Amino acid sequence: MNEPDACPSAPARASGETYEIARLRRRADFQRAARGRRARLAAFALQANRRATPDLLGARVGFTVTKKVGGAVVRNRIRRRLKEALRLSRNLETRPDHDYVVMAQREALGRRFDLLLADLERAFLLVHSSSSPAGRSGAKDRDQRR
Repeated sequence: MNEPDACPSAPARASGETYEIARLRRRADFQRAARGRRARLAAFALQANRRATPDLLGARVGFTVTKKVGGAVVRNRIRRRLKEALRLSRNLETRPDHDYVVMAQREALGRRFDLLLADLERAFLLVHSSSSPAGRSGAKDRDQRR
């Protein structure tokens, strides 16, 4: 791969503001996010769930790359690309009381970086849109259909 992990021509943040998003670290937080809304794209799937107890942490994001995707080198490269895309994204629809999990696919490795940025912004819009079929919340929807 000759394409760099980061896009040097990506737009810088206006007025030099920093955009901090906390990381998900505990397994229970990842599992809780899996019960929320989803958006599936070619390079990754995004899961989002509202935290039961709001706190001052703001939005939290975790990354998952399974062993099916490849060896450790491949998985780490994909994770680094997605983290950089998240860092450079300007217009993410994150909510301060939500947890997000980005579940990577192998396509994230070869996808052009500008398309990866666009996909990330689109995924965050999809999980928060009320009419999105991709953004269904699992358990609640199953209970309402019965």
